[in-house]
Amino acid sequence: MPVRVTLDALIVKRGIKARDLAQEVGLSETQLSLFRSGKVKGIRFRTLARLCAALGCRPGDLLDYDADPADLTLPDDE
Repeated sequence: MPVRVTLDALIVKRGIKARDLAQEVGLSETQLSLFRSGKVKGIRFRTLARLCAALGCRPGDLLDYDADPADLTLPDDE
């Protein structure tokens, strides 16, 4: 999938621990780890907003997209 989670880079840039971020945002360390690894199919806007508030960033700082023309032809369930 061409959408990539770039949270790890932001955590390193901010010099914080993932454990501390998870606690501040109200996620378990496991949930945050799954998001960081891109192993989730979605994220609630509220969770995204809390991550942005805690990190002082915007949603585009947490996600990136590699353009792929095939994205327009793939079924939504992938």
